[in-house]
Amino acid sequence: MHTSPNARTIALLLLTLILAGCGDLGGLLGNQPTPAPIILIATATPAPPSQATPTTDIVPSPTVAPPDTPVATSVLPTAAPPTPTPAPQKILARVKERGYLICGTNADLPGFGFYDNVRQAWSGFDVDFCRAVAAAIFGDATKVEFVALGTGPGPNNRFDAVREGRVDVLFRNTTWTLGRNISGLAFGPTTFHDGQTFMVRIRDRITKLEDLAGKVICVAKGTTSEQNLNDDFAARGIQFTARVLNGEDELYPAYDEGECDAVTSDSSQLAAKRQQLKNPADHIILGDRISREPLGPVIARDDNQWLDVISWTVFATIYAEELRVDQRNVDRLRASTTDPRIKRLLGLEGNFGEGLGLPNDFAYQIIKQVGNYGDIYNRNLGPNTVINLDRGPNKVWNLGAGGVLASPPFR
Repeated sequence: MHTSPNARTIALLLLTLILAGCGDLGGLLGNQPTPAPIILIATATPAPPSQATPTTDIVPSPTVAPPDTPVATSVLPTAAPPTPTPAPQKILARVKERGYLICGTNADLPGFGFYDNVRQAWSGFDVDFCRAVAAAIFGDATKVEFVALGTGPGPNNRFDAVREGRVDVLFRNTTWTLGRNISGLAFGPTTFHDGQTFMVRIRDRITKLEDLAGKVICVAKGTTSEQNLNDDFAARGIQFTARVLNGEDELYPAYDEGECDAVTSDSSQLAAKRQQLKNPADHIILGDRISREPLGPVIARDDNQWLDVISWTVFATIYAEELRVDQRNVDRLRASTTDPRIKRLLGLEGNFGEGLGLPNDFAYQIIKQVGNYGDIYNRNLGPNTVINLDRGPNKVWNLGAGGVLASPPFR
């Protein structure tokens, strides 16, 4: 096909303009109006699900770009951030706001935790540690409410009360074990080193563990005593019959009524419960031990500040006895001591109490109002009480042979 020179010239001009990137053709085409250019702005806003995505949109791809390939970045809109769940109130703050401590303990174990219905008064070794915590927080050992808790199932179960926050702390002859520690509980320092043994009738002439072969033994259900009994006697090859009962309220009456030949628990509990039997003098506690039972305070896990408060309350009583600071001499020493250890303990130097969320004189208040460890022990379990438990390992390390109690230093 033959084209005219004019046509060829126009075609060449058009081709040159296109190759040069010039888009203004209006003047070459008879000055016709040129429509405004359409500018497509790619955004990162995704199309609604009901609409098709335009082919001109830039769709981010999860594919990793090859090396040296520039990657466009865009800010993708996200859903509104979730409303944060308020952190649970820390126990110390809760106790301060309430104005008193709620402490779980035993109500029927003389020497450790006991409620006198006639005098309407609480007493005992564990009860006094509850008071020590109140003295540390409020400077007033009376600001504590006691809750009687047991080992059996039901609303008064000691561990459920701790986990559910119905008590702030549990001081109730409770053994620290790994299984309990990983089940939502935290343990403070051991306040009483105990061991499991057996109470039997003198007339039965049972003097050692092997004499219990073939006997019926009463034990509380779901306690470390039940597991220790099964484990130890299996290892020794001693055959026996277990009479498993729900808690102490059933355990000791069953033994006293002759339903079993022996009853087993921690030696301290047996010594206390023997006083409540019909004829205490008819029973003895064996010297053999089948376990070591570290007893101490229990709190809910994951509150380190509260664990520190409980721990250093206990340590204050032990450290005070190490330094020979007690209820009788604490005021004199506070006024005249030159011993820097005692000064730090009593809050005369340093801000250790403030670091715990307590007054700096928290240990002084504990010792003044409740006593050091020895004061607490002797008042409730010592030689001038009906319990009369030898302290054994429950002596501070530097004041008695065989003592294992020790406190980290206040420094």
